[in-house]
Amino acid sequence: MALPALQQAMAGHFFVFWGMEISFNTPALLFPAITLLLLAYTNRFLAIANLIRKLHDEYISGKKSAQLLAQLHNLKKRINYIRQMQALGVLSFLCCVICMFSIYKEWTKPAEYIFAASLLSLLASLIISLVEIFLSTRALELELSDIEELEKTNFFSGLMSNKDKKES
Repeated sequence: MALPALQQAMAGHFFVFWGMEISFNTPALLFPAITLLLLAYTNRFLAIANLIRKLHDEYISGKKSAQLLAQLHNLKKRINYIRQMQALGVLSFLCCVICMFSIYKEWTKPAEYIFAASLLSLLASLIISLVEIFLSTRALELELSDIEELEKTNFFSGLMSNKDKKES
C-alpha cells in the first residue's frame, strides 16, 4: 500500500525532477560556445592541411620513408575526425536555431527534443575531439621517434640506470 501512495505523491513532482523549462535564452547560451568550438576546429583543420601539403611535397620529392607514410596516415585520420567534429558542431548550432524558432512558436515539446539533440551532437563532437587529441599525441610521438636519445632515455630507464649506479 505504501508503494502506490509514493507513486501518487511522486507523480505530481515528475516534472520537477525530470522535466525542464526552456526559455528563449537557453539555446542562445550555446551560441558562443559552439562558435568558439567551430573556430578551434577550423584552426586545427587548417594547421593539419598545411602540414599534409608540406609532407606531401616531401613525399613527391623522393623523401619516402616509413615514418613519413605513418605521419600521412595519421594526419588523414585526424582530418576525417575534424570533419566529423565540424559537422556535429554545425548540426548542434542548427538545432539551437531550430529550438529557438520552436520556442518562439510556443512548440514546447519539440523544442525540448531539439535542444536535447543539440546537446547530444555537441557532446559527440567533443568526444570525437578528444579522440583526435589522442591521435595528435601519437603524431608527435612519430615525429620524435627518429631521435635516438629520446628512445634511449625515458622515465623508467632513468630510474633503472640510477638504481644500477647506486648498487655499484
